[in-house]
Amino acid sequence: TGSVLTVSPSWLSPGASVTLNCEVEHPSAGWSFYWYKAVPDLSEKSSSYELLPDGSGTAQDSYIIHGQTHTAGYVCRAGRGDPEYHTDHSQPKFVWSADVHSAASLTVSPDRVQHFTSDSVSLTCEGNFTEWRVRKFSEDGRLSDCRRMTGSTCDINTSKSDTAVYWCESGSGEFSSAVNITVQNDGNGPILVSPVHPVTEGASVSLSCSLRTQKILSNVFFYHNDKLIQNDPRGEVKISAVSKSDEGFYKCQYSGRESAQSWMSVKGADSSSSPVWLMVGLVSGVSLIIILLLLLYCCRQSKFPDETRDVTYSLIKLKDFEKRRKHHKPEECVIYSEVKTGAAEDSLMYAEVKQAKKEKAKKNKGKSSPAADAAVYSEVTSGSSLSQ
Repeated sequence: TGSVLTVSPSWLSPGASVTLNCEVEHPSAGWSFYWYKAVPDLSEKSSSYELLPDGSGTAQDSYIIHGQTHTAGYVCRAGRGDPEYHTDHSQPKFVWSADVHSAASLTVSPDRVQHFTSDSVSLTCEGNFTEWRVRKFSEDGRLSDCRRMTGSTCDINTSKSDTAVYWCESGSGEFSSAVNITVQNDGNGPILVSPVHPVTEGASVSLSCSLRTQKILSNVFFYHNDKLIQNDPRGEVKISAVSKSDEGFYKCQYSGRESAQSWMSVKGADSSSSPVWLMVGLVSGVSLIIILLLLLYCCRQSKFPDETRDVTYSLIKLKDFEKRRKHHKPEECVIYSEVKTGAAEDSLMYAEVKQAKKEKAKKNKGKSSPAADAAVYSEVTSGSSLSQ
């Protein structure tokens, strides 16, 4: 007994959910289902299988993967009974992303979707990996590897059977973005020249039509989703700023012959540039704040130039002691306090706080008390005089 896996959708938008469905040949109650990710194993020219999170023995025959962003392969199988009997693993099924993956990518030369028969086409895997294979999923559902692989490049001498989806797999288990290749079977018919990879919103793109014997055609009609774009024939269609509404199927018509139609995908603005602009914004914001603080400081200094020199002196305490057990009254003393309460230019304000005179003790007649000659000052550096 085997299992059959279906995947929906086959082509995804970055971040979309993917639904896996597993069917057994003879469905009945009591089956449990197991869900796996197919990991490329180039040494065995196959794939190994890793269980997906919570993918062991589910009662439901479906499994949803959230936030899928890149091309990936999946496998399922079913089991029941005690001890449990398992079906064979299903054939791997793939969900493809056309969005370029930063770790691994696939380039096509010539850079177009459609090609004539017997064209020489090169598919090159790019990324920091030493081992690669190019995989091909044909229109008839067959999965195969590139037959002529040199290093990281697959060379194809195109035939109708080469119409397929292609992608790269690295020895480290990475998948590249996937591309469609369409081979025109009519040797006398035109092909549409359109980009292989998705076009970024806001970018410009040109679509043209070509014959095997004539690369540049002028009297061409272009169609978008089977609707004529312009009534007058032209050599190409130029879209100066691509938007999501430009996504869809395109084809061209020349001398009554139509090309095959190809899908042009449109993706949002490159998200990889967002951190760069975020960093630029943060640096600019911090710099602006520093400049404003410096300007405020300079303005404050020019308005209150002597503020930093404001000092308050105050006589804290005066005492005099003679020998032990003898009390001596302090001599006359004067306490001054200098307080600057505003931008008073160079003027000073003195306030007499206390002035007292006492008769001098007879035993100390003719001698000055230490308190009369000593003063203790406390230096206090004030802040803004406006806040005093």
